[in-house]
Amino acid sequence: MMMRKFLRSFRFATAGIVTAFKREQNIRFHLVAAIIVVLAGCLTRISHVEWFVVILLIAGMLALEMVNSAIERVVDLATTDFQPLAKQAKDMAAGAVLVFAVASAIIGLLIFLPKWF
Repeated sequence: MMMRKFLRSFRFATAGIVTAFKREQNIRFHLVAAIIVVLAGCLTRISHVEWFVVILLIAGMLALEMVNSAIERVVDLATTDFQPLAKQAKDMAAGAVLVFAVASAIIGLLIFLPKWF
């Protein structure tokens, strides 16, 4: 019984990932960026440690974007009226994504630029 419940949780998580990629433009944008970074990593032959960092950044970006989308949906479900706190919650979640994206881009530049120049 516990195993069935455990496996069912993976189905729910997979459904969430599929929904995110189907309905969220920003996640698709990040996926395209991730594919480009992976190709660049293969062509540049980055080290194992650098791959570890790149994979963590890609996974973190996609996961954070899904959390942002979930927060937006919950806020939209809670109220259809304009609420300053609802706007702040959505703006802060989007800001968290931006902070991580900028940090990821800087780390990516630190990994790739020395290899290219």
